[in-house]
Amino acid sequence: MSTHRSPLTTHGFFVTGTDTGVGKTLVACSLLRAFASRGLRAVGMKPVASGAVPRGDGLVHDDVEKLITAGNVAAPREQVNPYCFEPPIAPHIAASGAGMRIDLDRIRQCFGALAARADVVIVEGIGGFRVPLGLGIDTAQLAARLALPLVLVVGLRLGCLNHALLTAEAVVNRGLKLAGWVANHIDPRMAAAEENVHALESLIAAPLIARIAFAATPDPTAVAALLVTHKLL
Repeated sequence: MSTHRSPLTTHGFFVTGTDTGVGKTLVACSLLRAFASRGLRAVGMKPVASGAVPRGDGLVHDDVEKLITAGNVAAPREQVNPYCFEPPIAPHIAASGAGMRIDLDRIRQCFGALAARADVVIVEGIGGFRVPLGLGIDTAQLAARLALPLVLVVGLRLGCLNHALLTAEAVVNRGLKLAGWVANHIDPRMAAAEENVHALESLIAAPLIARIAFAATPDPTAVAALLVTHKLL
C-alpha cells in the first residue's frame, strides 16, 4: 500500500472577511467540502466564537456545528473551538465578562493537534481581519501565529471596495500571504456589482477563486463546486 500523501499535508488557510456577516462560514465550509472532494482529510477550526447558545452542560455555536459537518475528520470539539462565549458581542469583551483570557498559544496548540489529524485545516476568523481578542492581541496576530495564508471573503455591498482594499493591504503589511479572495453577493440590490468585482480583480494582488451569487439559504456543496482551489496553491 502506498504511503504517499498529498503535498497539502498539514497545510491550511485562514478565512477572514471584510466585515462580520459577509459569508466567512459559508466559504470555510465550502473549502472543506472542496478539499474533501479531492480526497484530502479536511477539518475546520473556529478558534473563537461568540453568540453561542446553552445546550446540555455546554455551549453550542452554529458556525462551529457547520464546520464540523462540512469536514471529514473527527476531532475533539475543544480543539475545533477552543474559546466559546454566549453573549453575541466582541470576543475580547465576552472573554472578559467570563473571567477568561484568550491565549494565542493555546489556539496554536489546538491547531497543531488538528493539523496532525488532517491534510488541510480551514481556520475561520471572527468578524473582520483586526478584531480585538484581548489586550494587545487581535485576529491579525492570530493569523500570523498560525502562519497561514489567507482567503479574503468580500461581501459585495456598498462600501466593499474600501473595505476589501484596506483588508488586503493590512494582510500584506503584516507579512502574511493573501492566497485568494471570494466575491460574495450578499446584497441582491447592489448597484454596479459587476463593475465592483472587476475593479477588485485589478486592484487585489491575489486571484479571485469564486463568485457566489446571492441566495437566501446558500448551499456550501454548491459553492464548493465553484471554488477554484488550485489557484490557492
